[in-house]
Amino acid sequence: MNKFRQLFTFIRPYWVFALLNVAFNILAIILSLVSLTLLIPFLQLLFDQVKLVTVNVPLSFTLDSLSHNFNYYLSLVIIQKGKFPALAFISTLVVILFFLRNLTRYLAMYIAFPMRTGVVKDIRNALYFKVLILPLGYFTEQRKGDIMSRISNDVMEIEWSIMNSLMMVFRDPFAILLFLITLLIINPLLTVVVGLFLPVTGLLINYIGKILNRYSLKGQKKLGSLVSRIEETIHGIKIIKAFNAFSEMEKRFRSLNIAYTRLMNKVYRRRELSNPLTEFLAIFVLVAIIWFGGRMVLEKTHGMNADIFLFYLAVFSQLIPPAKNLITAYYYIEKGMASLERINEVLLADEVILEAPDAISLSSFNKSIEYQDVTFTYGNEPVLKNINLVIGKGRKIALVGPSGAGKSTLVDLLPRFYDCTSGQILLDGIPINRIKIDDLRSVFGIVTQETVLFNDTVFNNIAFGKMDVTEEEVVQAAKVANAHEFIMQMGKGYLTNIGDRGVKLSGGQRQRISLARAILRDPPILILDEATSALDTESEKLVQEALEKVLIHRTAIIIAHRLSTLKIADEIIVLQNGIISQRGSHHELFNKEGLYRKLYQMQQ
Repeated sequence: MNKFRQLFTFIRPYWVFALLNVAFNILAIILSLVSLTLLIPFLQLLFDQVKLVTVNVPLSFTLDSLSHNFNYYLSLVIIQKGKFPALAFISTLVVILFFLRNLTRYLAMYIAFPMRTGVVKDIRNALYFKVLILPLGYFTEQRKGDIMSRISNDVMEIEWSIMNSLMMVFRDPFAILLFLITLLIINPLLTVVVGLFLPVTGLLINYIGKILNRYSLKGQKKLGSLVSRIEETIHGIKIIKAFNAFSEMEKRFRSLNIAYTRLMNKVYRRRELSNPLTEFLAIFVLVAIIWFGGRMVLEKTHGMNADIFLFYLAVFSQLIPPAKNLITAYYYIEKGMASLERINEVLLADEVILEAPDAISLSSFNKSIEYQDVTFTYGNEPVLKNINLVIGKGRKIALVGPSGAGKSTLVDLLPRFYDCTSGQILLDGIPINRIKIDDLRSVFGIVTQETVLFNDTVFNNIAFGKMDVTEEEVVQAAKVANAHEFIMQMGKGYLTNIGDRGVKLSGGQRQRISLARAILRDPPILILDEATSALDTESEKLVQEALEKVLIHRTAIIIAHRLSTLKIADEIIVLQNGIISQRGSHHELFNKEGLYRKLYQMQQ
């Protein structure tokens, strides 16, 4: 029920569409019932199975009164117009009523589609927004392919299984209720006998539905694993080819695919039980009606005669399709609930990095960054331990140390990609968790070793995150980053599409575009996370020259494995096992025994 409550928060804005859908469906049901009631008594009168009624009785809401008056007016038509004109009249009326019934059914569906597609759109938007605001730690625990599967396949499953079925749920209960009321009016005792079979039917359907839900959940998880495998394969296709790992990767995929196929076979087999099961139960109940009703007719008890019994059977036949639809809808909803559960896992995931209700706006950086007894633990493993560090405005601080020492984590805490486990970080004397997140992150420009570019033009990649940027500003940023020259040599210059993740560019070109993006933002603090470690000598020289121009009058935190690139640093911080083991200038640290000197000599 909690899962449905979350879904109904998305349906609520479309309540007008839902009400109109219900109204048109009720009208269609009434027209269907009226069409049915016209035929049988008219045919009986037309073919002289009953005598023409020439006297009417006071109209009241009873079966005898309604039937008598209806027969009276039909008899008048036959007496005054004759049988052939009466047949033409009633045939035309039935055609018009059926046309109106189908028109109202179509209008009900026509109105419902904006609700169906709108809810799916809103769920997809909410998922995408949630993915944007979730902390980085969430993505280290989840597979990217599985998250993609939830946004695409699971949302599609909700559209086809739940939203499509909810249309039946809005429509068919009213049809069932109206037909049951009609059956109760015709013969209450026979209808009560029919009702005795409903609990057994409900229990059987519920049992199969729960099994279907369980298998569907497993199936969607397997599909997420399949999408993850495909995403990993595309991302790592070069390595797969280089290591001749075709057979191994294909074997893994085949294994996953076979497991998924077997699961879906179980899902579809159980889901398809709805049609034969419903038909069998309907026939079973119909036979019971014929048995009990037939005895009433033969024994002439409970006011049942052949005409009323035939009318009762005709109305009951109209009850079967909506009942069948409702059972089918239940199976589809149970199948879709598995996808809804997976979507809710994302939508209800803890955001962890929360903005304080009274967060302070920040428009500039004026004094210093200060780490006060900062500790950060990932899982049960401490990554940083009691870090105390002050970085004054305009200072260039370099972080060095072996892999896993905590260098990247130390800088990731600044824009609150993660929050400290204990201790605090101050920006101009203000704890960063008291500053508005957007304002805090606008202070930093980040250039990482693994450049993140988008399948878009050079211009849009450089201008990423900035609104109303002029061409002159983008060109100036590219010139400072030593990127303008190679951009102009590309086919369409700044309007050239660089492909998925910038695949059409070299490593050095990608890095310089990434640097131009950071320069355009014009941040007071620049974070360079091993920005040149993956480049060749020529590209490194060009990027290094660009960095030297950019870092003038800026505060910078530089992470580097190549210690030769740290000439511009005012102070070098050596991290080892999550603590600051050494600090000082290059000459000071080189002249001391310690990790820095050892690392430097190894590189030389």
